[in-house]
Amino acid sequence: MNLTLFTFSSMFMLGLLGLTFHRTHLLSALLCLEGMMLSLFLALSLWSVQLSSTSFSASPLLLLAFSACEASVGLALLVATARTHGSDRLNALNLLQC
Repeated sequence: MNLTLFTFSSMFMLGLLGLTFHRTHLLSALLCLEGMMLSLFLALSLWSVQLSSTSFSASPLLLLAFSACEASVGLALLVATARTHGSDRLNALNLLQC
């Protein structure tokens, strides 16, 4: 296992661990998701550069576009949650109440 693969794997795993264990605020969950998407983007970009193939060059841009859409939906949900419930704490959210 080379150093770059270890770095990107540890970035993804740290984002996943942060998402798993620090679920108090919606903003921290969104930041962990963005860290995971950033590590996937960097790994996919480096992989397409190492293969020097033009067929894989659009993959990182497609992932980056989906990441931007995910971030905008997450921020919209954060604003809507903060307006309706008064905070972004995930403990205040209850799926059984409308």
